[in-house]
Amino acid sequence: MFFARACVLAAVLAIGAAGFARAADEAPEADAQQPAAAPLEGWAYALAQELMSPFCPGRTLAECPSSSADSLRMWIIVQEAAGRPRGEVEAELYERYGDVIRAAPLAQGIGLAAYIAPVVVFLLGGAAVVMFLRLQKRRPRERPQPPGAPDPELERILDEELAR
Repeated sequence: MFFARACVLAAVLAIGAAGFARAADEAPEADAQQPAAAPLEGWAYALAQELMSPFCPGRTLAECPSSSADSLRMWIIVQEAAGRPRGEVEAELYERYGDVIRAAPLAQGIGLAAYIAPVVVFLLGGAAVVMFLRLQKRRPRERPQPPGAPDPELERILDEELAR
């Protein structure tokens, strides 16, 4: 396993060095007045952040500590350094690992429900709240009844008790 990692690392470094040397030969002389631009990260790093790891469920490929994830990240970097387009590499990864590496479902077929269901539930919940509030506004509140005339029999008993 160590030998395989060392070979991949050597290949990445060789391709990177060759690309750097070629870029240095082709780069025009920079103006003294222009500030130096920050180094650009390629799409390989962004892709590792966007894909879910097939080796560590619930983690992105960039966060996964697995040695298999290390190998896959290195493979992606090598593909970028070799000049392959991002879309081609993504298609190969989806073919190899399936849709399990997608961070979000496709907005087609059953995956479309993942985008539509929250909106529908939100709208239905809002409609239910509005209907409830309208019903509460229309319904008269119950007020306590004012005390009416007391029962004559109760008054007689009360008077007798008070007289004692």
